[in-house]
Amino acid sequence: MAVAMLGAFTGKAQDIGFSQFYANPLYLNPAFAGSVVAPRISLSYRGQWPGLVSAYTTVSASYDQYFNDLHGGLGFLLVTDRQGDHGALSTTSIGAMYSFRFQVARDIYVNAALQATLVNNNLNWSEYLRFPDQIDDQLGFSFATGATPPDKTSKWSLDFNAGALVFSSKWYAGIAAAHLTQPNQAFYSEDRVAMKFTVHGGGLINVSEERRRQSALGLGTPIISPNAVYQYQGGQHYFNYGVYLDWMPFLVGVWFRNGIENPDAFIFMAGVQQDYFKVGYSYDVTVSQLANNTGGAHELTVGLLLPVPEHKKKIKAIRCPSF
Repeated sequence: MAVAMLGAFTGKAQDIGFSQFYANPLYLNPAFAGSVVAPRISLSYRGQWPGLVSAYTTVSASYDQYFNDLHGGLGFLLVTDRQGDHGALSTTSIGAMYSFRFQVARDIYVNAALQATLVNNNLNWSEYLRFPDQIDDQLGFSFATGATPPDKTSKWSLDFNAGALVFSSKWYAGIAAAHLTQPNQAFYSEDRVAMKFTVHGGGLINVSEERRRQSALGLGTPIISPNAVYQYQGGQHYFNYGVYLDWMPFLVGVWFRNGIENPDAFIFMAGVQQDYFKVGYSYDVTVSQLANNTGGAHELTVGLLLPVPEHKKKIKAIRCPSF
């Protein structure tokens, strides 16, 4: 436990990764702020590696909408992450972003965004950390540790992100850069958060030329959406590629995630969207060397899309998967 936690204090930290990318759009790319025009609320819960004692638990909540007077969207994102026994190490971030929209062709639009984030890292030293010098061969953890706690067990930092999104009625693509100022989040010595770069894109393929006409069963026209997401941070490459089948009100998808040399996980997801409400679930099936120990990852998302104000209905909204 102590070795793992101390590694988190001094090593290059990696951002948490959500499997339902488009259910948590502001986390993927701040340029998604205001992209659906209507006021949008998104909630996500991720439990990663529940089979391990030092599991990761992450919760996010966001709100965004488009404003005519600003010619773009505003968004707010709250993310809290707990690591280790009882959340011995926790990180909470509160971000605000602005995305400016402009049209470059008849059916092509661009969103360009900036984000500022306040980050708090908190270390619960006294209650949940355990060290090797506390172990007795017979009694287990029974001694006081000689390890010295840091001067501060809670620290704040300011972070900045940027992103751009280009989209039409049939495709979308984006790029984002996180941790532009690489803030220092170490408790003992200087260790700056590595910048993260994200490139993502996808398309919409109508199985039928008739769009969203409902069948006798109340189902919409099936739409197939191939997608890919690439991320790089701290020398690590992450490739995610998959496909969705959107058959309103149902959506299912399968993804595969891997690094340069090692496969990581298959991701299976399913969701339901009815009117302005949606709920989705995904499960990561680990295929790496940790497959027998981690228990995969569970992710649950809930979204609420409020009605579009009458004067905004002519503004172009991005069409992309809900999860």
